[in-house]
Amino acid sequence: MPKHRNPDPSRSNTRRRMFVASALGIAVVTTLAGYGAASSLWPRTQQKSALQVPHPKVVRGDDVRGLRGMAWVPGGEFLMGSDSRLSQPNERPAHHVRVRGFWMDETHVTNAQFAAFVAATGYVTTAEQTPRWEDLAAQLPPGTPRPPPSAMVPGAMVFVGTDKPVDLRDWSQWWQYVPGASWRHPQGPGSTIDGKGDHPVVQVSYEDALAYAKWTGKRLPTEAEWEFAARGGLEQATYAWGDDFEPEGRPLVNVWQGRGGTFPVVPRTRSIMSVKAAGLVGTSPVQSFPANGYGLYDMTGNAWQWTADWYRSDAFRLQRSTEVVDSPRGPASSWDPEDSGAPPQAPKRVTRGGSFLCNESYCLSYRPSARRGADPANPMSHIGFRLVSDAAGP
Repeated sequence: MPKHRNPDPSRSNTRRRMFVASALGIAVVTTLAGYGAASSLWPRTQQKSALQVPHPKVVRGDDVRGLRGMAWVPGGEFLMGSDSRLSQPNERPAHHVRVRGFWMDETHVTNAQFAAFVAATGYVTTAEQTPRWEDLAAQLPPGTPRPPPSAMVPGAMVFVGTDKPVDLRDWSQWWQYVPGASWRHPQGPGSTIDGKGDHPVVQVSYEDALAYAKWTGKRLPTEAEWEFAARGGLEQATYAWGDDFEPEGRPLVNVWQGRGGTFPVVPRTRSIMSVKAAGLVGTSPVQSFPANGYGLYDMTGNAWQWTADWYRSDAFRLQRSTEVVDSPRGPASSWDPEDSGAPPQAPKRVTRGGSFLCNESYCLSYRPSARRGADPANPMSHIGFRLVSDAAGP
């Protein structure tokens, strides 16, 4: 296993630390171990000659049995987590879990769907509001001074890339807190979601996801439900579709363009907004790739997905049992001593699935077992969500 791993702000309190550091003119240096690795250190997955095809029956909602746009996940027992050579410590050990059947959104919640919610309710997202000091303080070392009111401006974290290869231990080189960034303007003022109604909505916090879920009468999936659904009937496969990253040369996931390519370099002849618009980096339309065995699209890649559970880096070690763990609901609170830039008990929720920024050289989180913890008040340009329903099954 790699001995050196790189940080990824999606599992940390990045926005809070960077925001306060910028506002106060102070330097905040952190080492977030355990969530990435240099490309030369990642062991490559053994390639197989054919795609593993699961054979569960796909049942889609039709507003009679289940809601339209949702697929039935039948539930059952599975091995949650991973002990593979690609796994990180927070994915271990693999352990037996049972989940009950549920309906799940076939895709991420899209920009068009979220826009309908906002139009109907007038909801204002976290990124569009003045940051709350109590949220910031919970993610910062004790004694950090409060920024002046003039510095507390609405906005969000945006991936901006770099113009040349950089040290992957320093994420501040490719992430920026951008005033005015929001779900409508994911890269900040001047960017737009026009023509991208079928892309995953991003720049939404955990609180925003809960508000949307309440409006729809659904809920966020538990971490166990999410992983069971993401596996699509395949037991301990490396990816949501099997063990071959590109079976027969076919890409099956939206991750960083070019496997093993240089992350986080983007062309500097154009702004990041136009680079994203050109499709060189960013979200892709939902259903761009085949669904998994349960009829679910983009369970990995495209955008990280919020789940209901609090994040503990040792959750699987605590959950491990000689018996099957039945319908786990996650820990009672957060714990992440590996994030040295924040109190270990700083609130974090589990995100799953990886995003368009993942690749073999950096986070390799487009695997069903990969997991991260993220500040629930932290909207970012690569985090979205999908929901589940407890309606009666078919």
